[in-house]
Amino acid sequence: MANESRVKKTLLNARVNLIFYFLTLALSFFSRKIFLNTLGADFVGLTGTLSNLLSFLNLAELGISTAIGYVLYKPLFEQDQNKINEIISVFGYLYRWVGKIILFVGCILSLFLPFIFPNTGFDLSIIYLAYYSFLASSLIGYFINYRQTLLGADQKNYVVTAYFQTGNIIKTLIQMTSAYYTGSYYIWIAIEFIFGIIYSFILNWKINQVYPWLISDVKSGKLLYTKYPQVMKYTKQLFAHKLGGLIQFQTTPFLIYAFVSLETVAFYGNYTIITDKVKLLFDNLLGSTAAGIGNLIAEGNKEKTLKVFWEMITLRFIIVGIATVTLFYILPTFITLWLGSDFLLSETAFILILTIFALNILRGTTDQFINGHGLFYDIWSPVIEAIIFIVTAIICGSIWELEGILLGNLASLIIVIYSWKPYLLFKKGFKVSIWVYWTGILKLFMLSILAIISFNHINSLFTWDEELNWNSFIIYSIYTCITLSILHLILFYIGSNGMRNLIKRILKIL
Repeated sequence: MANESRVKKTLLNARVNLIFYFLTLALSFFSRKIFLNTLGADFVGLTGTLSNLLSFLNLAELGISTAIGYVLYKPLFEQDQNKINEIISVFGYLYRWVGKIILFVGCILSLFLPFIFPNTGFDLSIIYLAYYSFLASSLIGYFINYRQTLLGADQKNYVVTAYFQTGNIIKTLIQMTSAYYTGSYYIWIAIEFIFGIIYSFILNWKINQVYPWLISDVKSGKLLYTKYPQVMKYTKQLFAHKLGGLIQFQTTPFLIYAFVSLETVAFYGNYTIITDKVKLLFDNLLGSTAAGIGNLIAEGNKEKTLKVFWEMITLRFIIVGIATVTLFYILPTFITLWLGSDFLLSETAFILILTIFALNILRGTTDQFINGHGLFYDIWSPVIEAIIFIVTAIICGSIWELEGILLGNLASLIIVIYSWKPYLLFKKGFKVSIWVYWTGILKLFMLSILAIISFNHINSLFTWDEELNWNSFIIYSIYTCITLSILHLILFYIGSNGMRNLIKRILKIL
């Protein structure tokens, strides 16, 4: 019954995630176009840069929520309400301190905003109002919304998703209306802040409904802190890993602003809003397998575990091949139809964005199996990853601007994520030679290349209407996606044991 319940919760999470994914995907394109047309690319770039700036302050969170999630799994399984109350109280105590640190550092950082944004063309009141609005919204999560972690650990994250995304959709619609009719920066920022407060009240009301027995006492958390030393053990390890990822993905807009312009930040965001949404779709579909992988590893059957690894990574190769090549052919046309040809980036920058996109999806399988084995102790690797990114991005960015900054992302991914991480997993997790990984990956890579070459040959046989319009774009997009899917499925079924095993597993389930 427990397994059945876990499967039902996983499917419910996936279903809710997908519903809101498509709703927010459609809305994000309309809203961004309206914001760019009414508020301007500079304002969109400013708010994006401020959001990324405040993301650095959230580094103070250290990974506590993830550590608490680990600690909660057992008492949730045992339905030990007393222990759950204690852990959430400890969490509240730790998060209260994190919130105070972020508030203090955030106030200090605000003193430097005139130097960070010296020539934006915006009045300082706009910059400060947006900054403190984002800061206050962030602090609500630490002082009030911290109990939502319990929903995630209890496989009820669909509750958070439903309420947060519904509020976000309503907020965006109101901001779009306000921007269209007034063009006021102040109203846009005020709406952003007000909805953060409204969401907080509704979420906590729902948590009280789901867990009427939940009693979190921050003062008790201070006394109970020493009772759960494993929280800080996991936190220390996860902090370093969080640092590497945060620097890699949140620093990019700042470097673009520093070496190019705020306008380019917005142009870059036009591309990444699409690639991020596509990646989010696959994360929603494949992310729910993490718990199953953990259970599989706990069984101790290494041969079976390695077999499932190749099934999962083969599936990701197929997804990446289809998605990346489809985006390569259709994304510039989409940007042109959506915003205009003036918003296009260079082809080199576009290819680098797609390469980073592909590598970040492919790494998911290795990350899931590393987490399943509990291999968090390599705390030096994210530090090296961050150093490689910053040094490469600064040097290359000063020479090649946007393209050089993206090379920093690419270098850190290849050197750390695709060299060290597989070695760690196969050496310490699977306990087999790393050459098993590389020979298998090379085979999958060659199959994907063969599928792409086949598509290019087929595509060259047709003459497409070069007139830009939505009808021809949709037809060509569907043709590209379907053709690539068929080619990948056929070639991978013929050449990959992982694909054949995956098909057998799916047919058995059906």
